[in-house]
Amino acid sequence: METESEPYVRLATLRQLHQVMADMNTARSLADTLQTVADGVVNGLGYELACVNLVRPDGDLVVAALAGNSAAEALITGRVGSRASWDRRLTMGEAWGDLRFIPHTEGWVLDEDDVPQWYTDGPAPRFEDEWHPADRLFAPMHTPGVSGGSNGELIGVLSVDRPRNGRRPGAWGREALQMYAFQAAIAISNARLRANMQRALVRLEREQQALRASEESFRQAFEYAPSGMAVAEMGGDQHGRILRTNDALCRLLGRPASAMRRYSFSDLVHPEDIGTLLRTSAEGGRAELRLGRRDGTYLWVSLRNSVVADAADGPRFLLTHVEDIEERKRRELQLAHRASHDSLTGLPNSAELRSRLGARLCSRPTETEPGVVDSIDAAYGHGPAEHSATGAGVYDANGHGFDYRPRSESFDAYDHHVHTVAPEGLTDDGTKGLAVLFCDLDGFKSINDRFGHNAGDSVLIEVARRLSGAVRDGDTVARLGGDEFVVLADGLGRADAQDLAVRLRNEIIQPIRVDGRVMRVGASFGIGWAHCGMTADEVLQSADERMYIEKRSRPKAHRRAG
Repeated sequence: METESEPYVRLATLRQLHQVMADMNTARSLADTLQTVADGVVNGLGYELACVNLVRPDGDLVVAALAGNSAAEALITGRVGSRASWDRRLTMGEAWGDLRFIPHTEGWVLDEDDVPQWYTDGPAPRFEDEWHPADRLFAPMHTPGVSGGSNGELIGVLSVDRPRNGRRPGAWGREALQMYAFQAAIAISNARLRANMQRALVRLEREQQALRASEESFRQAFEYAPSGMAVAEMGGDQHGRILRTNDALCRLLGRPASAMRRYSFSDLVHPEDIGTLLRTSAEGGRAELRLGRRDGTYLWVSLRNSVVADAADGPRFLLTHVEDIEERKRRELQLAHRASHDSLTGLPNSAELRSRLGARLCSRPTETEPGVVDSIDAAYGHGPAEHSATGAGVYDANGHGFDYRPRSESFDAYDHHVHTVAPEGLTDDGTKGLAVLFCDLDGFKSINDRFGHNAGDSVLIEVARRLSGAVRDGDTVARLGGDEFVVLADGLGRADAQDLAVRLRNEIIQPIRVDGRVMRVGASFGIGWAHCGMTADEVLQSADERMYIEKRSRPKAHRRAG
């Protein structure tokens, strides 16, 4: 999880972690949920061992689930540790946000307490952040607050061991474990709540006396649930109309209960999420979408539906659980943004640039290239195959990929793709294409040498701001690396692209003030043209070569002045 060389590693891990979270929220029982939580740490977070210690009604913690080692599972599952011993552990060592790390140099004092544990010894760490077999890492799980915080009572503790990469988790790994513990607490709370409601429903179906007792149990579970809940009509002309909401949901949406009864969820959902809501089945359906608050803002929530019968043969109602997932969505977006954008300038990075460029290109064979058809068919075994965004992928006008089909199925699939073409010749022939402007700053190295890298960073940030402000909405400005930038501008002719390069150069050569000093840099632009049949790297290389031709053609003394 801590590999830093490829941004896609974090995205792949995030997708796997997202699937693990979805699995533990769809488990059928509390026991299944607890085991899914333990399995998720091993399968999604990269640890070899994971244990779920659940708080019992008497306050002590029982080992409720373990994953990663069958021998350890047989040894300690079902054993109980006192709350006092656990409280001691959760106040020792180092606080990593909500996590608690006890290094092996301190943990020896815990070897004789009554907390069930597995223990192995090992050599001293060879480097600073190497994981020692006696290191301990705990992630407390609390009942979620109304606003999505983890400030409720302790419901359990996740203990993990042996990261597969052999290192103590870094900042990203710690945040992922902390976020996972928060979501696990929600899943366990919901599993308990669902179990209580299912028992209540059984009592409701039996007899009138049990019905009255169950109604009171249901009322308390509904009213005092930590998550938002609503009862809505099911079937008929008023299907979906909200009949009753609990206080948690009213606070979550900032709407009084009396006002909530005037709406259905379709009235409150974000217009873009209507389809998601409609695709959610009435019974057992689950969806993540945005609901409107009273102040006009929207909040990301997770909806889960179940059906409640009013009596043995009476009407049925839809019970909807509403969980606040705004914080998780925000973190997902932050992690995705970090993986696809330059940390200094905030512009799309090299990988994102190639992805956007590759999404516009395809390698459609032509009638003059019969060998291309055979080579593609041979490479993909005369069957559907998905191409990468930077290779021979086929994409529609919106950048969505679809499978390649062999010659026997014709090339009808390409008809859904708006092919990118380039102007021909050296004059403007009226063709509008996708211009790729490769920009290299002139005189930037001297700024780093004279004033330091902090000044250089400030210049790069300002150049990025100027480039972004000088292009149209929908154009892409990316930082390729160092002092190199790339602009993707669609729908331009040759004259348009040349005018754009002049405007961008004029923006860049304006004085830049950094810490009271006035600095100047110049810029050399190379204009390349993307067209189907090229790869993203070929397009960038073409623009790069034109940039160097343009740089060499201008006297060195005039480069900084533009």
